[in-house]
Amino acid sequence: MVFFTYLISGISLGSVYAIIALGYTMVYGIAKMLNFAHGDVIMVGGYICYIALNSLGLPAVLAVILAMIVCTVLGVVIEGLAYKPLRQAGSLAVLITAIGVSYFLQNAAQLIWGATPKNFTSVVHFNLPSGLMSLGLSSEALITVLACIVIMVALTAFVNHSKLGKAMRACSEDKGAAQLMGINVNRTISMTFAIGSALAAIAGVLLCSSYPVLQPTTGSMPGIKAFTAAVFGGIGSIPGAFIGGLLLGVIESLAKAYISTTLANSIVFAVLIVVLLVKPTGLLGKYAPEKV
Repeated sequence: MVFFTYLISGISLGSVYAIIALGYTMVYGIAKMLNFAHGDVIMVGGYICYIALNSLGLPAVLAVILAMIVCTVLGVVIEGLAYKPLRQAGSLAVLITAIGVSYFLQNAAQLIWGATPKNFTSVVHFNLPSGLMSLGLSSEALITVLACIVIMVALTAFVNHSKLGKAMRACSEDKGAAQLMGINVNRTISMTFAIGSALAAIAGVLLCSSYPVLQPTTGSMPGIKAFTAAVFGGIGSIPGAFIGGLLLGVIESLAKAYISTTLANSIVFAVLIVVLLVKPTGLLGKYAPEKV
């Protein structure tokens, strides 16, 4: 019974990691860059939802929608101002810029909303049957897992069957060839950032609903772990991000319960190292030989 409770907690946490990892894997798969500011977009989404609920008095659904809109616009602005000028630059320049954007968002949040942690009111709380609650299942865990599954299925269908999704896949294969075929590469990459940032807003709301403490550094560690989950599952793969997030959450939860709370993060990253030693491309990643 106790094991089942820890397992549910791990799946819920892993679902949040998976939603965040989907944003990472989309941006990397298409733009071939690591947006380390993605975790801080999560934090912005949490703050926008918090302000909408407590200051504007909006219903929970409208608060979440507002957070998604603001984060979507923020993602497009970040891509246009920080990353688009570096389209032809080396990966190191992009990485340094991403870290700079991350620190900028954290400090901006501290100036705007203050450094004092805020108590976040869950937007997905409702009463479950007592039998389910006795197993350790909460409304937050249930909604988080369901949201993760729906997002993963919808995103897979979008990428495989929509016109924009096909353009994204073409850009991920060969940007030059895609441009010759009439695809607007810059717009496609901007839309990718928009979708990833909207997912970050959802992840931020779900994360703060399950762990109701909101501060400027809220998204830092979940962002790093979600990136780990994306690499774990095979970065660039949507199912890989989903599986990697779930596995990472379960490993972290069980490690905290049965080994050590202080060593849980170390165990998570140690498992990643072992997996990459055995399969360098991740669980579902595919080896792509470099063209010369």
